[in-house]
Amino acid sequence: MSTANINQAMVLAAGLGLRLRPITDTRPKPLVVVAGQTILDRVLDALAAADVGRAVVNTHYLGAMIEDHVSGRTKPRLELSPETSLLETGGGIASALGHFGADPFYAINADIAWDEGGDGMALHKLAHAFQSNTMDAVLLVVPRAQAVGYQGVGDFYLDANGHLERRGNRETAPYVFTGLQVLNPALFDGCPDGAFSLNVLYDRAIAQGRLSGVKHTGRWFHIGDAQGLELAEAGLAERAP
Repeated sequence: MSTANINQAMVLAAGLGLRLRPITDTRPKPLVVVAGQTILDRVLDALAAADVGRAVVNTHYLGAMIEDHVSGRTKPRLELSPETSLLETGGGIASALGHFGADPFYAINADIAWDEGGDGMALHKLAHAFQSNTMDAVLLVVPRAQAVGYQGVGDFYLDANGHLERRGNRETAPYVFTGLQVLNPALFDGCPDGAFSLNVLYDRAIAQGRLSGVKHTGRWFHIGDAQGLELAEAGLAERAP
């Protein structure tokens, strides 16, 4: 069954932003400003534009600043999930699962940015692709040539049926994971306690044929360091109204 009206989201905003120091000495990475807007606000605005009514934001490093920043926002309606110690991507979501019940939800990193391609909103494409009976997760992936500021060798192969496969021992892979995804709460059945990476659950889903991907046709901005921030600033300023 396709779920085209996903109405809830998890925003991952707890990281330390070490590679963006000294900028992140005094502010968390999600509150770094890119082309006149914080990265976090860009993510939250995209969720609001996709008609997402409620989002959970996890916090850790300088979490009080994030709490203050979002305190007046009503679209989407926000709930915070503070972490006393970093739980990584998987542990952070697992600790917040009680907010989502049995329904699928978006999960988005709060340290990336993207622009839309010509085939519709990325979030809507993910929602329309998600099939709860056959998928534990569907990830938005982008061709490496459209990954601005990314200098890696790629993450995944995407087959004609939409299934994802790891790069493995191959030197490169054509697609990069963007940090946007739809997750089925069932993905977390039997997950580890405490801190762990979502990659643990992705690998299990791949083995079961339940990890799918959707190709992003716009640009994706990897804001991993100062150079990536500069490239994102320039690229997003081009598209500003």
